[in-house]
Amino acid sequence: MSVRGIRGAITVEANEKKQVLDATMELLHAIIEQNEIAAEDVCSVLITVTNDLDEAFPAQVIRQTNGWELVPLMCALEVPVKGSLEKCIRFMLLINTDKTQAEINHVYLGGAAVLRPDLKKA
Repeated sequence: MSVRGIRGAITVEANEKKQVLDATMELLHAIIEQNEIAAEDVCSVLITVTNDLDEAFPAQVIRQTNGWELVPLMCALEVPVKGSLEKCIRFMLLINTDKTQAEINHVYLGGAAVLRPDLKKA
C-alpha cells in the first residue's frame, strides 16, 4: 500500500459562507466518488483558499461530516500570485491506497477546470 496525493479545486461565485461550504462538500464528494475513498483511508487533507475567500473555514463542514471527524484537516491561504484564479478552493488529499499514480483521478470543477486542462476527461 502506498500514500498517494489527490488534487482538486473548485471556484465559487461570491465570498459567502454558504457558497464556500457547499463548494467544499461538492469537491469532496466528487473526489470520494471518482477515487472510491473511505474516510479511514485518508491520511490528511490540506485545503487552501485564495485570499478573497474569508467568510468560512472549508475544513469546518468536512469535520462535521459523518466519518470524517478524526481526519486531520488544515486550511491555509493560497500563494497570492498576480493574475491567478480568484475565489478558488483547492484540496490535497493524502490517502493510503493500492492504486497506482495513473489510477488516481484529480478533480477540477467549475472555473477551476482551467487550472488543469490536461486532466479533462473526454
